[in-house]
Amino acid sequence: MNVLYEDNHIIVVAKAAGEIVQGDKTGDAPLTDAVKAYIKERYAKPGAVFLGVPHRLDRPVSGVVVLARTSKALARLNEMFRSGKVRKTYHAIVKKPVPVAGSSVAPVEREVLLTHWLTRNERQNKAYAHTREVPGSKRAELDYRILAHSDRYSLLEVHLHTGRHHQIRCQLAAVGLPIKGDLKYGSPRSNPDGSICLHARSVAFEHPVSHKEIFVEAPYPEENSWHIFSESV
Repeated sequence: MNVLYEDNHIIVVAKAAGEIVQGDKTGDAPLTDAVKAYIKERYAKPGAVFLGVPHRLDRPVSGVVVLARTSKALARLNEMFRSGKVRKTYHAIVKKPVPVAGSSVAPVEREVLLTHWLTRNERQNKAYAHTREVPGSKRAELDYRILAHSDRYSLLEVHLHTGRHHQIRCQLAAVGLPIKGDLKYGSPRSNPDGSICLHARSVAFEHPVSHKEIFVEAPYPEENSWHIFSESV
């Protein structure tokens, strides 16, 4: 477990792809159990350790997870995440875009805004993107820019404007940019470790108690695909 930041009220850790944030029906040990054990040992805490979860990452996704060490911090973080006051930046490795007219490949740096209406299939645990509002859909918006290209892939920086189920995975796939390794959303093959190349790169927010500005960045995973771009950003 990689602790990126901690104080009396919050702890921020880097989640590895494949870890679950909280316990589920699989019975696998969650990240929260490891964090609780760390806090208990580091601070010699007697009894049960309080740890609140204001947000989550999908199991195959890596990156920054913010957790609350006090109920006061949890209540305030819940509201901050709900109202969009936590600025989250994601990096994704996607299929290289089709070249635009007069260019060898889609330009780096240009910001692109995507708007869809998403529906969710609970049985499949999958979201579907629509270009217009349909019954049961929710509006989804994000922006992305291309940071770098390799021979076959591009590295994107993504910012969410809304928080929908599998939003980044679904919306990028809908415009022909499936995330590397994400079989559910159109990648032709999986990654060897079962991950997808979506990484919660950083968070920035006002501390829920001290009100100081917090910025935390998670290093890229060890999976080789990320190393191609590690010197580009």
